[in-house]
Amino acid sequence: MTIDYPATDYQWRGALTDPELDALHAEGFGLPVQPGGWLARLERHSLGWVTARRAADAALVGFVNLAWDGGVHAFLLDTVVAPAAQRQGIATRLVAEAADGARAAGCAWLHVDFEPQLRAFYLDACGLKSTDAGLLAL
Repeated sequence: MTIDYPATDYQWRGALTDPELDALHAEGFGLPVQPGGWLARLERHSLGWVTARRAADAALVGFVNLAWDGGVHAFLLDTVVAPAAQRQGIATRLVAEAADGARAAGCAWLHVDFEPQLRAFYLDACGLKSTDAGLLAL
């Protein structure tokens, strides 16, 4: 079932609880709920994050993390939208808000790695450009 989310509130470094973010990630990525200690990691390693909350009841329906190198490179991680709220433009807005946050912090580059099925989302809907990159599985 798809629910219309015409009124969604987006917030840079929005308030979160570990249990609600654990639940959103589990639902969005189709995994069992696993306590992740999100807040401590976000505060320690992130430039910021963006939350999307349904205005009617403040339920967390979307999230993106923005890690960085402490300089000019920012990295999108963990972009997720609740399945019932997908295809409403929420993820696109999350990425745009994260890009604004990175720009405001003085970053010059916004990076993202993604699976092939997300290519159209990141390159077409969000405006990122394809680049060559390297990866070493550890």
